[in-house]
Amino acid sequence: MGTGISILGIFVADTAYLAPRMPAVGETIAGSGFSVGPGGKGSNQAVAAARAGADVSFISKIGRDTFGDLALKTYEQAGVTAKLTVMDDHPTGAAFIYVNDRTGDNAIIVYAGAAGTIGVEDVEAARSTIELSAVFITQLEQPAPAAHRALEIARQAGVTTIFNPAPAGVFPAEIYGLCDYIIPNETEAAALVGFPLETLEDAKRAGDVLLSHGVGTAVITLGGQGVLFRNAGQSTHVPAVSCGPVIDTTGAGDAFVGGFAAALARGAAPLDAVRFGCTTAGIAVTRRGTAPAMPTLAEIEAVMAG
Repeated sequence: MGTGISILGIFVADTAYLAPRMPAVGETIAGSGFSVGPGGKGSNQAVAAARAGADVSFISKIGRDTFGDLALKTYEQAGVTAKLTVMDDHPTGAAFIYVNDRTGDNAIIVYAGAAGTIGVEDVEAARSTIELSAVFITQLEQPAPAAHRALEIARQAGVTTIFNPAPAGVFPAEIYGLCDYIIPNETEAAALVGFPLETLEDAKRAGDVLLSHGVGTAVITLGGQGVLFRNAGQSTHVPAVSCGPVIDTTGAGDAFVGGFAAALARGAAPLDAVRFGCTTAGIAVTRRGTAPAMPTLAEIEAVMAG
């Protein structure tokens, strides 16, 4: 077993539009800003984990186009090992992101493009990358059968598995039993358990439901309320880490997952890894963008030491 992290997920180019509100259908409004940058949950998690000091391999598919070039440049800069299939007949994925220029709230449309074709055969082709890592992560932006097979391969190889069920969607129930850690946010957790998470008690109850499905540990992210860590032996609320004014929460969940995994891969105790993840996210939300907002190991350690 290795010391690094392997991640199966998608890359998309994030096209972010800043505006005071969302336009209605048929309406055009003036925006206050625009940017294009690297995105996609799996890709953001890969950048977050690499910047947080981990050795990361990212498994995905992109198109042979400008956005695909952006992906390659992103991994080169972050020090991520890219395990990518480049397709000629599909574009690289893209996301439309509306960000409220006053509150930082967001609304997103994602098209997976080439990564939407990731199948079980692609996962089999990447088997050795998964088997040689200490921690494996996947989400639900690529098709669920690919996530399912990858988690099976990781589990059979004794690799620690992290499943981020995002965006909330349908997946085979067998996936629960393959998760050492499931990391939903409050909305995703509510979709999985069938009731809203309005209080910490609700989050604990949601954790219990996830454990009953066969999950090893539920790590439920609650935005500004921090994280609820729930396994058979304990239930612990870890508060959010404030690192300054919050200006963009878009990549907060990915920052947490990447930081948490980087700490686990280094051998940190699970709760210490949660605190490391909270600090990673706490820094990321004080900066605009997703991948570009991810902090370095030195920055995270400085906050934790302070």
